[in-house]
Amino acid sequence: MYYSLSEIFAVGIGPSSSHTVGPMKAAKRFVDGLGNKISRVADVKIYLYGSLALTGIGHGTLNAIAYGLLGLTADHIDLTQNYIQHIMAEKSLQLRGEKSIPFEFNTNFILEKTVFLKEHSNGMRFVALDSIGTILSEEVYFSVGGGTIARQDEMSNKIERDPLDVPYQFSSFAELKQVCEKNHFTLSDIVLANERTIHSEYEIQSYIRKVAQIMQQNIDDGVTKKGILPGNIKLRRRAPEMYESLLKRFEHNFDDALYILDWVNLWAFAVAEENAAGGKIVTAPTMGSAGIMPAVMRYYQRFAHKKAYYDEQADVIYLTTAAAVCSLYRTNASISGAEVGCQGEVGVACSMAAAGLCAVMGGNINQIENAAEIAMEHNLGLTCDPINGLVQIPCIERNAMAAIKAVNASRLASRGTGEHKVSLDSIIKTMYETGLSLQNDYKETSLGGLAKNVIC
Repeated sequence: MYYSLSEIFAVGIGPSSSHTVGPMKAAKRFVDGLGNKISRVADVKIYLYGSLALTGIGHGTLNAIAYGLLGLTADHIDLTQNYIQHIMAEKSLQLRGEKSIPFEFNTNFILEKTVFLKEHSNGMRFVALDSIGTILSEEVYFSVGGGTIARQDEMSNKIERDPLDVPYQFSSFAELKQVCEKNHFTLSDIVLANERTIHSEYEIQSYIRKVAQIMQQNIDDGVTKKGILPGNIKLRRRAPEMYESLLKRFEHNFDDALYILDWVNLWAFAVAEENAAGGKIVTAPTMGSAGIMPAVMRYYQRFAHKKAYYDEQADVIYLTTAAAVCSLYRTNASISGAEVGCQGEVGVACSMAAAGLCAVMGGNINQIENAAEIAMEHNLGLTCDPINGLVQIPCIERNAMAAIKAVNASRLASRGTGEHKVSLDSIIKTMYETGLSLQNDYKETSLGGLAKNVIC
């Protein structure tokens, strides 16, 4: 099934697309759906289940839901405003900015840490009650990955919405390749043709520029902001020191054959740290993996582009090719760490970036498939085990490692003929089966892996 650019590259507030962006959207959708009933609401209870309950505090889920109940959206929220501090001080919340109700985080949120709803491990229930305790509205939502949400009645065979009415639908890379060969299209051409039936050419190009600009701004901000990241780990930002060190080495003509890799590491760190700090980030395809696509983007802008100058068309090819690959993962597997582990976040981002880079560098469709396949093949089984429920350790370093891996996967594929034994479709199927086989302890619950064995 085809997923649009705005579904794959969505703007949201860090640090987690499934735990922050999705719940914020769900809360706003719930409160908007109250309509005229909002004047009768005296209390709202929010029940969080499974992974949302286990790591929601560290992932910022409670704050994100509060933003949504206030009626805020990620595109228009002013992060300089002390929304949460105001709620805590006043012990009240303005539903949709209209109706004040008593509100305290330790009583209005109920964390059901041992309950996993059957549809998805990221479940949440919203209940609005009147002054005598009568339920005015009750809805269950799921955050299914990448900031996408679905109400309980919309969950069916992993598909959270009806297919978009676009000319080129595909459910496998084999189908996608057939469409490309029949129409003499590239993967980028397919995505752009589909987008033109949804949006105007101006809207498409504007959105791509917006996504690219936010990604690059995250890098620029992340390499200069010093300090300690939020949370009880008290993790110090590393990107500024890395940046200063690289500048000094450049000034002294430091001779190091792997110097470029240090820059890719830096750029991934910068975005991942901005995400951990709760900045405005682009899901690519998730917040937890948001540093990989921008880092590889800047790699080709600075070092790898064949032209003597950087051309914005490269960003279009890169992002649209990556989006086509992501559609396959969303259709046939998952991009939710709570469902399939970190292979569904960092692994998918690595696969997307490798495919996009290969396309930018002139790779043919077989080489692009090979690049995407290589990148995921060596992320299979990657667990999601955030220490203290924070998107910091090992998440930030994993972004850097995967960015390097994406570059290498693209280079391996580009140096070959495109012939390969393992198809992308088989890798996606394997990734999903592997994810389902993982114990819940290794799927964004902070009950196993590093989260269990490392004390910070």
